[in-house]
Amino acid sequence: MKLVVQVPCLNEEETLPLVLESIPRQIPGIDEIVVLIIDDGSTDRTVEVAREHGVTEFVFHARNRGLGRSFHDGVQRALELGADIVVNTDGDNQYPQERITDLVQPILRGEAEIVIADRQVHLVEHFSKAKIALQKFGSNVVNRAGGTDLPDAASGFRAYSRESLMLLNTITRFSYCMETIIQAGIKKLKIVSIPVTTNAKTRESRLFGSTKEHVAKSGMAIVRAYIMYKPYAIFGATAVIFFILGIAPFARYAVLKFTDSGGNHLQSLLLGVAGILAAFLSVMLGVISDLIRTNRMLIEDGLEHTKKMRFDRPSDSLPAAPVASADPDRVRAYTGEPAA
Repeated sequence: MKLVVQVPCLNEEETLPLVLESIPRQIPGIDEIVVLIIDDGSTDRTVEVAREHGVTEFVFHARNRGLGRSFHDGVQRALELGADIVVNTDGDNQYPQERITDLVQPILRGEAEIVIADRQVHLVEHFSKAKIALQKFGSNVVNRAGGTDLPDAASGFRAYSRESLMLLNTITRFSYCMETIIQAGIKKLKIVSIPVTTNAKTRESRLFGSTKEHVAKSGMAIVRAYIMYKPYAIFGATAVIFFILGIAPFARYAVLKFTDSGGNHLQSLLLGVAGILAAFLSVMLGVISDLIRTNRMLIEDGLEHTKKMRFDRPSDSLPAAPVASADPDRVRAYTGEPAA
């Protein structure tokens, strides 16, 4: 059983030693632990520091490509290395790496395919009340979208089984956290959460410049993922809203005509027609989006098989079926050899 601990880094030369020194060297049930550094365009000594601490596996980005892309590329490399479990942590030492042992246990026991650390945001000293409220609100939105029940959907301290990574496909480059939960929930992967206590703050987040930016980008990621997998919910609700807004002016027109208040009241008719047309367009967009969703599901099935073929390990491979005929010509045809 191989565990790959991947650490996305952007100029983490000061905090990376704390991370690497606290990663467990031995875990019951794990035969091999590999540390993988994803260097996302660092301009300091991050890579040199990692090598000084014995790291031999790297993914390099010549320029900063974002946390979502770093996660994606790290997972691809981890699967190439034959990982049975992949743990994602951060290079800023926010997370308690010694809890990796606890993080992988539900997967080892077969009780979960994804394990997410609950940072217990209400206990994090440097989180303001507004940020705590936003974190909880965001988790509720993600849980509703994915049909999950997780207290801290934004936590990046996670463990994934090999099988779950074959099914997940990240698109968002800002952050993978919300998107993978929604995908996992819709694909009925078992997710559990374990409480952890985060380390003291070492620096400001480099993922976003302000809380407003974080809320905006996270919201866009959630909406995008929701539309990709549940478009009928978004466009169905939109169609109902526009239909109600369209019916109201018609009702007003009927009342005014019935009471004979004078005037032709064309404004009400125009507003009503506009609302009904918008509702109709929303329904059409919902139908088209649902067809795209179906096509995406078929493509993801193909991607799953492609991943399994690409990252297949010798121990997973089935023996090749023998040729059923001893006829030399038929054997050549089967193997592609030229005829004598």
